[in-house]
Amino acid sequence: MRPESTNGTGGGGGLAVPMAWLCAEYIADELLRAGGLVEPGSLEYQAGRRTLALTVYLGDGTDGAPGTGADDRLDEWLTRTSHGHPWEDWVRERLAVRQEHDGDDEGLALARETWQRLEGTHLLATDLGALTAAPAGGLTVDESEAVWLPSWRLGLPLGHLALRLY
Repeated sequence: MRPESTNGTGGGGGLAVPMAWLCAEYIADELLRAGGLVEPGSLEYQAGRRTLALTVYLGDGTDGAPGTGADDRLDEWLTRTSHGHPWEDWVRERLAVRQEHDGDDEGLALARETWQRLEGTHLLATDLGALTAAPAGGLTVDESEAVWLPSWRLGLPLGHLALRLY
């Protein structure tokens, strides 16, 4: 298919899926595949891909200087996905800013749909938020205790680890 294809969406001349969103999904997919952390197609993989794609799309460099390099963007994504960063609040804030600035464009609609899927899909997993101090120092997680989590809570540390491995 040629890049200028509209997939039969009519005579608008635009892409059926905006290039910025396609690039964000491609980057997220490549990072997760390269990391080899989970099986492609699994629920965990989908959560990580969606979380990373949303992070890449919403962190498009508009907060920083024009011409931001790839290393700077990677650092930004690592910061956004790090433990303790208020990622959920950041996503909500960026979606609101985009809505105010860009209106209802196709990329924003896909980002909102992705966010709704991440919030609405729950996975049974170890609660990584329930860290406890170990007697010998450090932190431990009781892996036998699983809870239902919004999929972004599993996708976020998975995405961060994939970024670290890159």
